[in-house]
Amino acid sequence: MPPAAVIPINARCQGEYVLLQLALPGRPVHNVGILLVDAAPGSNRHALRLLRHWDELADSQDAQYLAALEQDFLDKIGERGARPFLESLEDSLSHVLRLTEREAVAVDSFSRVADRLFERHVEKLRVDPYRTHLPLYTLRAAAGKFGADEEVEEEDWVSVPENLRLTKGMFVAHVVGRSMEPRIPDGSLNIFRAPVVGSRQGKLVLVELIGVHEKYTVKRYTSRKISKGEDEWEHQSIRLEPLNPEYEPLDLRPDQLNVVAEWICTLE
Repeated sequence: MPPAAVIPINARCQGEYVLLQLALPGRPVHNVGILLVDAAPGSNRHALRLLRHWDELADSQDAQYLAALEQDFLDKIGERGARPFLESLEDSLSHVLRLTEREAVAVDSFSRVADRLFERHVEKLRVDPYRTHLPLYTLRAAAGKFGADEEVEEEDWVSVPENLRLTKGMFVAHVVGRSMEPRIPDGSLNIFRAPVVGSRQGKLVLVELIGVHEKYTVKRYTSRKISKGEDEWEHQSIRLEPLNPEYEPLDLRPDQLNVVAEWICTLE
């Protein structure tokens, strides 16, 4: 079985989305949000985007109610699951809040596709690089920019959690494969930071395997060192360990790999 690897952005699964519409009496109907769910039965992958500022569309009392919708929806998705929650909305919403018919969409990242659909149908999102969004790279670009110091262009900018402190060396990439489950799910979108600061021992890292065409992997880094004198050490061997016990570790020499970045967290 192949190791978990960062993959290009053209990875696809099938999703379905609906638009949430606001139809207040005497006012035009407005698209105010989007709910995107995985079309695969039993999957709970999803993304929800709603307007944050309601004052221009509703009076103060209605705006206060509408501002609480996002957390209410997220709580119910957590309780029921994304698809059952969507089905409940389809059965119940018909007056002030409405849903459009479901539409199919190809998905590489639920958060990224939801952002694009929100921009297309609701409103333009504000992108503040390294404050609200991080660059999304292909595996070749990530290794080039952060490993070989090449000039490369990001494929997109991806929104990240508000409580995450961002730095210029951080970026987003996909991870595919089950070798790092359950911490890093197969097909998930993940945040990395380059360069790796301090000791690499025990950290989850993105690695480029030298001499292997287009070979990138995410593993836990451990190494054995030998002393070369006072306060001097040299790596004797490096082991890249999977978290899933079904997979085997990789034992390498220092010249067989290039550590590109440190894994920070999973976005979805």
